[in-house]
Amino acid sequence: MTTTATPAKARVNPPKVKAQQPMLIGGKWVASVSGKSFSTVDPATGQTICEVAEGDKADIDLAVKAARLAMDGPWGRMNASGRGRLLNKLADAIEANKEELAALETLDNGKPIADSLNADLPLTLQCYRYYAGWADKNHGSTFPVDGSFFSYTRHEPVGVVGQIIPWNFPLLMQAWKWGPALACGNSLVLKPAEQTPLTALKVAELAQEVGFPDGVINVVPGFGPTAGAALASHMNVDKIAFTGETGTGKIVMTAAANSNLKRVSLELGGKSPNVVFADADIDAAIEGAYFGLFFNQGQCCVAGSRLFVEEKVYDEFVEKMTRKTKARRVGDPFHPDTEQGPQVSKEQQDRIRGFIEVGKKEGARLLIGGADVPSSLSAVHANGYFVEPTVFTDVRDEMTIAQEEIFGPVMSILKFKDVNEVIERGNRTFYGLAAAVWTKDLQKAIRVSHALKAGTVWVNCYDVFDAAAPFGGFKMSGIGRELGQYALQLYTEVKTVIMAV
Repeated sequence: MTTTATPAKARVNPPKVKAQQPMLIGGKWVASVSGKSFSTVDPATGQTICEVAEGDKADIDLAVKAARLAMDGPWGRMNASGRGRLLNKLADAIEANKEELAALETLDNGKPIADSLNADLPLTLQCYRYYAGWADKNHGSTFPVDGSFFSYTRHEPVGVVGQIIPWNFPLLMQAWKWGPALACGNSLVLKPAEQTPLTALKVAELAQEVGFPDGVINVVPGFGPTAGAALASHMNVDKIAFTGETGTGKIVMTAAANSNLKRVSLELGGKSPNVVFADADIDAAIEGAYFGLFFNQGQCCVAGSRLFVEEKVYDEFVEKMTRKTKARRVGDPFHPDTEQGPQVSKEQQDRIRGFIEVGKKEGARLLIGGADVPSSLSAVHANGYFVEPTVFTDVRDEMTIAQEEIFGPVMSILKFKDVNEVIERGNRTFYGLAAAVWTKDLQKAIRVSHALKAGTVWVNCYDVFDAAAPFGGFKMSGIGRELGQYALQLYTEVKTVIMAV
C-alpha cells in the first residue's frame, strides 16, 4: 500500500498596487486639494506599499457637498427596492473580487491571509446582503390618536453621514457602516484609518462600477486631527459614526456637539471579562479563550483580555493554555498556515511592548512571550511589527495590564473564588463592550450573563458575530447599536404625520 503526502500549502502572492492612490469625491478619483499624500506601510516588512492622497478640511468640504447633491438628486429619489438591488450588486462584486480584497487586506493590515479570506470576507458579504434585504422594510407604522385624525410615522434618511472607521477590521467595519446607512437612503463620507486605506478605496471603486450614483459614496483618506476632525465638526454633516478608542470617541462627540449638534453613534473600546467556571468544559474554554484573545493579533475591541478562571481549575487551565500558546505560529501573513501576523504599525508594536514591560514591573508573572522579535521570523520580516504571543498569570485587578486596553496578543489570567466575587470584579471597569461565561450550569450562565454590564455576552463561545445580532457597548464602550435591525435606528429620522379626516 502506498500513501501520498499532503502537499504543502502554497504562499499567497501579495497583490500589485498602484504607486499613487487617489481619493473618491463626487464620483471622481482625485488628488487632494493640497497635493499632499502619505505612505501606507506593509506591517510585515516595514516597507512602503504606495502613496495615498491625504485629505484634510478642503477635501472633506468637497466630499460633503457632493454627498448633499446626491441626497438632493437621483439617490434621494431612488426607490427603496433600488437601493437594495445596488447593495446586493455591491456584495456580488466584492465576492467576485474576494481573493484580491483578502490579499489587499493582509498586505495593508498584516492579518493572516486565512483570516482575511475565511473570516473577514464572509462576514463582510453577509452584512451587505443582510442590509440589502432591509432597504425596503424599514417602514413606519400607523397608530390611533384621539379625535378625528389619521396618524402615521415615516422612517426617513438622516441625510449626509460622516463615518470614521478603525484599522483592525477595515473591510468589515466599512460594511458595518455602509450597509445600514445606504439601506436607509443616506449618502456618506468615509474616512478610513490612515494605516489601512486600501480596501476602502477598492470597495468604493466596486460601488462605482455597480452603479451607485456619483456622490453617494465618498472616501477621503487622511489623519484624525485633520480629515477626521473636519468631518466630525462639519456644519453640513447630519450624523457622525465613529469606531475606535474611547479617548478619540470623546473628541468626536465634543466636535459634534460644538458644531451643529449632529447625531452621534460610537463603538469604542473594551476590557472584556471572560469568565471560566470550574464546571465548564475546560478544553472548550481553552479554545474559546485562546481565540478570544489572540485572534487578529489581539487587535479586537472585544478581546477577552481579563481572563477570570475559578481557582479550582486555575493551575490546570494555565498549564494547558501555556502549552497551546507556545505552539502558535507567528510569521509571514501571506502563508496559509500562519496564525498570527504583525501588529498594524510600529506605534502599536511599541505600545504593546510597553504594556508587557509594565506588567513585569508591577509583579505579574510572565509565563511565555515578551521577546522583542519572535524566533520564528524569516529575515525578510525582521523589520516587521511582530509581538510574541504573551501570557501573564498572578495578575491582580489593579495592575495596568488588567485595567487598560492593550489591543495586542497579551493574555492576563486572573484567579477568582465564587460567582458573587467574579461578577463584582468583572464589572469593575468603565468599559462594557463584551463578556463571556463558560459553565455547564444553565442557571449560573443566565445569572452571570444578566449581571455583567456588557452589550454582548457569549455563553460557552466567544467572538460569535452575525449581521442580524446587534452589537455595541454599555458605559464608556459606546452609544448605539450596530448590526441587526437596531442599526437602522442610527441612520433613520422618525417623522410623525397627523392628518385631519
